Amino acid sequence: MNSRWTFFGCVFSALMLQAQPEPVVVEGIAAVVGKNIILVSDWDQQIQSVGQQRQSMGEDAPSDCQVFEDMLFEKLLIHQAEIDSIEVGEDEVESTIDRRIAMLTEQIGSQRKMEEYYNKSTIEIKEEMRELVQDQLLAQRMQATITEGAEVTPSQVRKFYKDIPKDSLPLINTEVVVQQIVRYPKVTAAAKKSAIEKLNGFRERVEGGSSFSTLAILYSEDPGSAKNGGEYKAIQRGQFVKEFEAIAFNLQAGEVSEPFETEYGYHIIQLTEKRGEELDLRHILVKPKISDADLNAARSTLDSLKAQIIKGSISFDDAAFQFSEDEDTRFNNGLLINPQSGDSKWDISQLDRSLFYAIEDMDPGEISKSSLMRSRDGKEAFRLVLLVDRTQPHRANLKEDYSRLQMMATMQRKQEVVEEWVAEKIRETAVKISADLVPCSFHYDWVRNEQD
Repeated sequence: MNSRWTFFGCVFSALMLQAQPEPVVVEGIAAVVGKNIILVSDWDQQIQSVGQQRQSMGEDAPSDCQVFEDMLFEKLLIHQAEIDSIEVGEDEVESTIDRRIAMLTEQIGSQRKMEEYYNKSTIEIKEEMRELVQDQLLAQRMQATITEGAEVTPSQVRKFYKDIPKDSLPLINTEVVVQQIVRYPKVTAAAKKSAIEKLNGFRERVEGGSSFSTLAILYSEDPGSAKNGGEYKAIQRGQFVKEFEAIAFNLQAGEVSEPFETEYGYHIIQLTEKRGEELDLRHILVKPKISDADLNAARSTLDSLKAQIIKGSISFDDAAFQFSEDEDTRFNNGLLINPQSGDSKWDISQLDRSLFYAIEDMDPGEISKSSLMRSRDGKEAFRLVLLVDRTQPHRANLKEDYSRLQMMATMQRKQEVVEEWVAEKIRETAVKISADLVPCSFHYDWVRNEQD
């Protein structure tokens, strides 16, 4: 299928690579679409950003002219959004910037390293992002408006499928549908008390002159911050769980909190600087220790539950709803939904290792042994897995892959709607391209439009 407008596939995510430590500035206006200007330096920077993003994904970079036409498309969307009075809120812009700063920080290793890399403060990086993020969100919203009615009927899906040459149909790997029941070991009062006592000991040592940073490096169980002395900088409300923020935003500079609990374990915080509603802080996380006895108790609960399901005393669906402690799947009878596709099918390569091994030798309808797993936040748990279905590798077909083909047909229809829209709007919009600075041929007649 035509994927000409790569801007909304990878250029948005490439934003986090947009700022360069020492960008090469090339003067000159490459194009004007309506009132929106594209500088040669913008083009050069976008070429680098998209190239880096594609390289990180193992894909070939688009040509320089493809990047430029995507930029023309973005400016056309922004121009039309202004005409149609489409807007994006400041809160949406701010939250998008915060997410991308967080992604940058994770990529580079820490906020301090990010600031050193760009030779700018976090606040300066955010401000440089602001206009670009606002434009991109506005273009996204305009494109969503254009394609919002581009749905496909079952007959159109069937036609889409029949029109694809058989040897061009996508190859589908082994896919599975699974349900699970998860049980977490109970944390004993003694384990909680031990964690609190350990943090109180650290707190006393800090008050006695010990370095909070050193203690965090040595003892904190937060892998994201321990190596940096437990440090988080430029924290704003909404970035951490509410229990953490309730303590952090009520501390004074230099103060160390009492131990407190969140879903991740027990913490103490040292506030290092407060700038209005923005904080710099350090923290130490201690997770209550789970004993072998606690783990075995969780396993025994699931083993007993499996025996009842096999006996017919309770269905797997009901058992998942009544006894599973995984909030993401419990209310869906334990069914795991694939976030990439939105349905219940999982490519076997997408499964985490523990789940893959749990079902590796199972047939549909079988229930696994209780097996150890780790949740996304690192907590240990045991689970039972029901293999609902397994499909063998095959070329896509309507019977097994209707939802996938429907999504492909919808994407094609949206692409057609966008193509029609662009062809119409460039005839109505003033477009000027500097031919000497942009020696390109385009998919659309941007230059012809300029000469009309």
